[in-house]
Amino acid sequence: MAKAFSRKFYNSSSWVKTSRAYKNSKFGICEKCGAIGEEVHHIIPLNPDNINDPNITLNWDNLMLLCRSCHELIEEKTTATIKGIRFTEDGQIEEVHNDIENTY
Repeated sequence: MAKAFSRKFYNSSSWVKTSRAYKNSKFGICEKCGAIGEEVHHIIPLNPDNINDPNITLNWDNLMLLCRSCHELIEEKTTATIKGIRFTEDGQIEEVHNDIENTY
């Protein structure tokens, strides 16, 4: 769910067009795991200071298409791993080598 400061941006025609075009350019495939991509993610997170900066908000170099599971892992909405992998803070895949982990 979008934060209050970003709702107007995420509903703008600029974002809708950009995110749709970016998703199409990736053929709808998650850039991390190859599943169906559903979320266009900002690598540098949006915040109140950069929400009006198109170099952050609309720049394809700051976007990544992710499936819901990968997006949740990157956004740290869950600490679960998928099949023994998780993402580092900079979005790189990391293998998990411990006995206690949640898998999907």
